[in-house]
Amino acid sequence: MNGSISISTQENSRICPVLCIVVPCFNEEAALEETAACLEACLSHLELKGNIAASSSIIFIDDGSTDATWKSIEAISRHSSRVQGIRLAHNSGHQNALLAGLEYADADAVITIDADLQDDVGAISKMVAAYCEGAEVVYGVRDCRDTDTRFKRITAQGFYHCMRFLGVNVIFNHADFRLMSRRAITALLRYPEVNIFLRAMVPMLGFHSAIVTYSRSRRLVGESKYTPLRMLSFALTGITSFSLRPLRLITIVGFVVAAMAALVGLWAGVAALTGSASTPGWASLLLVISFLGGAQLFAIGVVGEYVGRIYLETKRRPRYEVEAFSGVAYNKVKLDRLRE
Repeated sequence: MNGSISISTQENSRICPVLCIVVPCFNEEAALEETAACLEACLSHLELKGNIAASSSIIFIDDGSTDATWKSIEAISRHSSRVQGIRLAHNSGHQNALLAGLEYADADAVITIDADLQDDVGAISKMVAAYCEGAEVVYGVRDCRDTDTRFKRITAQGFYHCMRFLGVNVIFNHADFRLMSRRAITALLRYPEVNIFLRAMVPMLGFHSAIVTYSRSRRLVGESKYTPLRMLSFALTGITSFSLRPLRLITIVGFVVAAMAALVGLWAGVAALTGSASTPGWASLLLVISFLGGAQLFAIGVVGEYVGRIYLETKRRPRYEVEAFSGVAYNKVKLDRLRE
């Protein structure tokens, strides 16, 4: 009997799930009011159609903003019972902010979306439909990159191709616009690592998934917080967290260089025996030394990246710290979780 009740409950949650939209924010003061209004309208529309439960909500995660982002979240949550807020004590990074929202969201399904609303809010209804049909994870995938600059388009495509080449399972043209079921979130939270790269961690879970394509818009206001340096750091985290191929490529390069050196040595020996040897020039000697020195420094740098990741993991520091809550939905249960 208990088994049948459990199945019935799961079926009901699929038909009319409690949905939570998690929105990480870093210095997004100017966009929050319009973002909140747009997402609330989306939830109200889905509720009116009977696709989600009335208790569905929105959580804004303030990732240590230095502007008035948190004040805006507090003001919005005071006027809307759907909106809650979590303020992190310091800037923990976009991925950790997403993880905080996933952990504190009390819902059957959670959708993560950026505060700039470049991702299509209209695709949320398709994601919910895919979830109701049995998908545990629904990926929002861009159908084109027309809104990107040429530099961003080239680097983004190169990033995805590089990750695939290195054996990392990522969804092409998918960022962090996705739906996850409570089952998938529970599985994800079992992963304790500090170096978070959700674009590869979520596909690694292996649950039944679906893809919803959408067109990405331009930012409402402001500029992207992902500078080229942050993008590079993000890419390095993804590569070093999920692939050992760079280390293996170093080994291959080492063998190739050693083989080339052996061939050069063999050629020099044959030239000396046949009397055709000529006095080597300083340019060729400098070229060889520079090449070998550069290869060694590059290899040390790659190994250092992996050692640095290991160092961060072994310290077991918390991935984020919560400073404050805002909104009626954060009751004593969640406050007790914060104190643990």
